[in-house]
Amino acid sequence: MDKMKVLMLNGSPHDECVFRALEEVGTVLQKEGIEIEIINVGKENIRGCIDCKFCKENERCVFNDLVNEVALKFKEADGLIIGTPVYYSGMNGTLKSFLDRLFWSSHFEKGMKVGAAVISSRRAGSTNALDEIYKYFGISSMPIVTSSYWNEVHGYKKEDILSDEEGMRTLRNLGTNMAFLLKAIHEHKEKYGKPLLETGKFTNFQK
Repeated sequence: MDKMKVLMLNGSPHDECVFRALEEVGTVLQKEGIEIEIINVGKENIRGCIDCKFCKENERCVFNDLVNEVALKFKEADGLIIGTPVYYSGMNGTLKSFLDRLFWSSHFEKGMKVGAAVISSRRAGSTNALDEIYKYFGISSMPIVTSSYWNEVHGYKKEDILSDEEGMRTLRNLGTNMAFLLKAIHEHKEKYGKPLLETGKFTNFQK
């Protein structure tokens, strides 16, 4: 079996809770023989999409920043894990702008790339952020990996989340499930190929 790789996006501007949570999942994936790479997004200066249509002609975003760099790595990756802190019951705004542009401007086939989210919050709002991230996978035919509970940890500093025994266990179980699904999909694709999906007009009522 070819070496598989999972790309991890740290949506926090700090190397604290989210980064440590991603490391916990990554440790399990590495034990399963899967390569990981963590990319820090939250501290970057990322603007939102302006719907200029440049990417439709050039297959990259008009703003030549980290989005275009990550798009190339995303294309080659087998899985994507998106980690975010919770701000006002949602994901980090920088990460939101990044994901909008990443998914909109990259036109390669994302189907059957495996997706997962990791959320860190002090107290609440984590499931809302989880739902936000799942939308990107759902519209891209990407299987979503779940765990034994919501993929979240709680704390203010990374020392806090280390004491969240249930949260850390949930992250390790996420890594286990993701490794299993990655290997199962890889084996099936080698034997039977990828699913063939129908295409056609969008229901936007335009002539």
